[in-house]
Amino acid sequence: MTNYTKEELEEAHRAIISTIGKCEKAMLKLKENSAQHTLLSRRIKAFRISVELIERAKAHYLPF
Repeated sequence: MTNYTKEELEEAHRAIISTIGKCEKAMLKLKENSAQHTLLSRRIKAFRISVELIERAKAHYLPF
């Protein structure tokens, strides 16, 4: 596995949080239950999982 610095984790965290916000904004324009809405919903969930994992890694600073 690759080792990441704490700074790299923090930058990735900021970028993903920003992307989640943009996705949520875009989702408002999509028809519910459409393929695009479902896909974006799943991506947001994946990004939130990523954020949680990054936060855990930062808390313990266990390089990957």
